[in-house]
Amino acid sequence: MGVGVDGCSKCIKYILFFLNFIFWLAGCVILGVSLWLRHDAKTSSLLDLKFEGTEPPSTFYISIYILIAVGAVMMFVGFLGCYGAIQESQCLLGTFFACLVILFACEVAAGIWGFMNKDKISKEIISFYDSVYDAGNSQSEKRKAAVAVLKVFHETLNCCGKGSILSFAETLRTETCTTEMKLTAVNCHTKIKELFSEKIYLIGIAALVVAVIMIFEMIFSMVLCCSIRNSPVY
Repeated sequence: MGVGVDGCSKCIKYILFFLNFIFWLAGCVILGVSLWLRHDAKTSSLLDLKFEGTEPPSTFYISIYILIAVGAVMMFVGFLGCYGAIQESQCLLGTFFACLVILFACEVAAGIWGFMNKDKISKEIISFYDSVYDAGNSQSEKRKAAVAVLKVFHETLNCCGKGSILSFAETLRTETCTTEMKLTAVNCHTKIKELFSEKIYLIGIAALVVAVIMIFEMIFSMVLCCSIRNSPVY
């Protein structure tokens, strides 16, 4: 004994299967992009730095680890939705819908948090850079260690100095900047903002696309589930 759908419901079944396949692919993409962001040469070289026991803030990495988990869960939920649609299983489709609602709620919450803290990562890294920069241009015992950290910043981002008028004289004396950097390079505050703004912009686009797909999937999964329930038994 079983149930079967036909006509419009069968069309919805295959649309839902296609959307779930796209959702599964989106999970693969998010997982791949997250791993790339985690191991990107520029961000890794900056966020793995240490100065006198102090490390750059871990806010960015925490966000990336959350994205990695989301990508993995999306792959599982996408597979569950594909299988549930093909098997026309109310139980699987109901479970799939519940997972989508939870994922969607988490994504909305993450989006609100990200919007409220979109400048926090850059500000934290800039603050860390400024403390190292000041130590590197002082005559303290920390100067040698600070210069080594500054060299990574300047060579990675091709930048030099804070960019303020007051720090221009210090920039000219900075050992970690080449003459070309001192004269032509953009200040590091600007480069840090650009680096993390690009990453956040990429994450935002991916989240928006996934949210739209999830809304359609929730609609189609409920319509298909109702159609299965109302279909004749044979």
